[in-house]
Amino acid sequence: MKRLLPFFSILLIASVSMTQELPNLLQTLKPEHPRLILQKDDLARIKKLTESDRVAKELLVGLKAKADNLLNEGTVEYIIVGPRLLAQSRRCLDRIYTLSLMYLLVEDDRYLKRAVKELKAAADFPDWNPSHYLDTAEMTHAFAIGYDWLYSYLSGEEKAWIKKAVIEKGLNTSLKIYEENGWWAKSEHNWNQVCNGGIGIGALALADEEPEPANTILNYAVKSLPLALNSYAPDGGWSEGPGYWNYATSYTVYFLASLNTALGTDFGLSDYPGMDHCGTFRIHFVGPLDLTFNYADAGANAKSSSAMFWLAKRYNQPAYAWHQRQRLNNPSALDLVWYSPQGSNPADENIPLNAYYQGIEVAFFRSDWSDPNAVFVGFKGGDNKANHSHLDLGGFVLDAEGIRWAVDLGTDDYNLPGYWNTRDQRWTYYRLNTQSHNTLVINGENQIYTAEAPIVKFDDAADMAFAVTDLSEAYKDTSKVHRGIALLHQKHVLIQDEINTIEPVEIEWGLMTQAVIHIDGKSAWLQQEGKMMQAVIHEPDNAKWGTESAKPENPNETQNEGYTKLTITFDEKQTNTRIVVSMTAGKTKSDIETPKLDIKPLPIW
Repeated sequence: MKRLLPFFSILLIASVSMTQELPNLLQTLKPEHPRLILQKDDLARIKKLTESDRVAKELLVGLKAKADNLLNEGTVEYIIVGPRLLAQSRRCLDRIYTLSLMYLLVEDDRYLKRAVKELKAAADFPDWNPSHYLDTAEMTHAFAIGYDWLYSYLSGEEKAWIKKAVIEKGLNTSLKIYEENGWWAKSEHNWNQVCNGGIGIGALALADEEPEPANTILNYAVKSLPLALNSYAPDGGWSEGPGYWNYATSYTVYFLASLNTALGTDFGLSDYPGMDHCGTFRIHFVGPLDLTFNYADAGANAKSSSAMFWLAKRYNQPAYAWHQRQRLNNPSALDLVWYSPQGSNPADENIPLNAYYQGIEVAFFRSDWSDPNAVFVGFKGGDNKANHSHLDLGGFVLDAEGIRWAVDLGTDDYNLPGYWNTRDQRWTYYRLNTQSHNTLVINGENQIYTAEAPIVKFDDAADMAFAVTDLSEAYKDTSKVHRGIALLHQKHVLIQDEINTIEPVEIEWGLMTQAVIHIDGKSAWLQQEGKMMQAVIHEPDNAKWGTESAKPENPNETQNEGYTKLTITFDEKQTNTRIVVSMTAGKTKSDIETPKLDIKPLPIW
């Protein structure tokens, strides 16, 4: 259910939609530079911090080395890949942040000159590819930071062409989209935050010099952003998966931080329900191996997110800062700007081991916060219509003994023909369809692409933490399909499926893995990196283990080398069926004790 917008936003929407005189959002604009994210007083604080804090000092050393390497690299180029200039926009953005901050901190003119050279190259592009507006938004963001942070050191001529590029290639292109109520301005996913955030930051950079268009853009952006912020409600979850959580949340934070430093307010945007817990969601979706539950178009490796430092301070959640400090192998400038030494691990901060995010119907279970060998399960119901979704309702990942045993293959090449055709061609690709996910396939068909699957039960008891999702809407020819996943005694994982059908159907239970598989009757033994996992079919008697290739027929798709699909199948079609599987890992085969289960129907779990 959508929530009503705050009163301020209602007034703002009315003002913009009726094209009356817009509220002046620039009344409190700070005229000095820098005013975006970083302020002049921050420089002394950062310098002092790098002298007293070991991690902050290491960040400075790493960023300086990064800036030094950039001195001899070529500038960005106008290279379109598929429909995107995005790689060049992001490269420019990262370089400008790095070079600008290093110049301000160490006052080496080489960094200033190299930043100006980068900006000049991008300013000379014919456009910033507004047909794929993320590209334009990110490049506008880069130019805004360069203009604002280096303002006092740029020549009049340099300021003029930077400003001209921001206006002509950035701000003016957005005004037309806003005025025509373009699709991303009314979207509820990452495009909203990235486009509004990047363009909004550009408007703030020039707000004292171009107050009329800047105020218009900010009114539109502050009106539009709540459509996406509502997606965090009620508990901070994000339906687009961990990769797009990072992208969307980062741009939300860039914009909110810039509003606060430039205007002294974010107009209540950071108070939207769920925003205060979105960092907790990140902590839950990263497992003990620093791999995420990578549902939707996401990779498994947990990327750094400097936004966690900002969220830690804004919402008084020191565990967020701790979490980000563990992931500073490739630091960004904002890691140093927002760096905090506060906080400790989630156990010390009383973050529960298990969690259910009801806004997106995803659950997480783990046996320990600090043990890299801990058991970790991510399990999703959700909505196949969510942006970037795969047909994966009921899917899960499983880590134990330092190994990911149940794998989500993640995304494929965005430039594959019809990749975004969610009515048809998208679902022909193996990594996106039901066949490749750790869930049920019925009659060999994909899940229904419009289906939703609510989690109908959740419990976080230590002896049996579990969630049950209703998958009935996802499958044809069925009357009820429920899946329960439980973590038993923080050691064994139980997967129980209850399937009622209208007529006999073919059922396949699947699990994608990189392990070597040996089948021994009702047990499937998985071996990986010297560790073992036993998967046992407890019910029904006529179910049998098997394996399938994970290689798609289309040679243009990722070929999934090293992956195998472990299956449960039946010789005959089934009607009312219960499938019960346990999975237990150990350092060796002899370490593993098959659990003795008291099997109960899912309704009485």
